[in-house]
Amino acid sequence: MLFQKNIEPHCTYCAKGTQLEGGKILCGRRGVVSPEWSCRSFKYDPLKRVPPAPAALDFSRLKDEDFTL
Repeated sequence: MLFQKNIEPHCTYCAKGTQLEGGKILCGRRGVVSPEWSCRSFKYDPLKRVPPAPAALDFSRLKDEDFTL
């Protein structure tokens, strides 16, 4: 779910942070910080959050009979 109510705060998806090269975050209040770090002024930006990849489907267990009516 992308819009959970209890999101663990990380500077990676904070509205005040900007992604830098090398995986660091430039915070408007704290300067250069780690992506996992967060401060009290964390503000969630849902557009910066990357959802986990969907699970891969395994079709090898299915037979042709499973697709007939």
